[in-house]
Amino acid sequence: MLDLQRAGMWKRLSAALFDIIILFTVIVGMALLLSTVLNYDQYVAELDRLQNKYGEEFGVDLTINAEELKELSEEERGVYEAADKAYAQDPDVIYTYNMMLSMAMVIITFSILLGYLLLEFLVPLILKNGQTFGKKLFGIGIMRVDSVRLPHILLFARTVLGKFTIGTMIPVYILIMILFGRLGLFGTVVIGALLLIQAILFFGTRNHTPIHDKLAGTVAVDLASQMIFESPEELLAYKKRIHAEEAEKRER
Repeated sequence: MLDLQRAGMWKRLSAALFDIIILFTVIVGMALLLSTVLNYDQYVAELDRLQNKYGEEFGVDLTINAEELKELSEEERGVYEAADKAYAQDPDVIYTYNMMLSMAMVIITFSILLGYLLLEFLVPLILKNGQTFGKKLFGIGIMRVDSVRLPHILLFARTVLGKFTIGTMIPVYILIMILFGRLGLFGTVVIGALLLIQAILFFGTRNHTPIHDKLAGTVAVDLASQMIFESPEELLAYKKRIHAEEAEKRER
């Protein structure tokens, strides 16, 4: 039948949760591997060394938290602030800190990208019908909204542009910038807006369509009842055959 047999919301959420667990595991493994290859720990160690250097020079502990800072006397707090200012203005500290931030961006970006390419592009190419491990488990497939099988280029665009770039990396980049003190209210508003749009599209619309499916023109379907055609030509031939059969029945 040609009517879209959309997969149920709870089946899709269950499949997505299963995939997220696997994806997170792969991303963490990739991040650990990349951090080792890029020697990220050397920048962490260097920053710690510089922090200890200024702490010893001023006779304070620069690693104390906000609560511990409040307990210092006015004189001790003044010494702490002087040490912290000298530390923050050190060219080596600035360089090392910026290198850590850049390295973190590279590690996070490529870990997530490789994870998506492996689990959301390569695996569906092998399993067919746009299926990830979670979708395979719950009998869900991905196809174009016109019931035609998802071509490789569209699957790639759905994965890289929809899921990786818009669905993941824009919020992740903004969150990192907020955590590193490089972005304030604007970043928070953008993240909130993206999450709100995603929630509205998935929970507030009749078809529960996420951003990546909207962008790619794809739909999650129940493979047990959905017909998927190899090409538009095959779909057209099927429609002609059905039309001819119906016309023949009416003539009888």
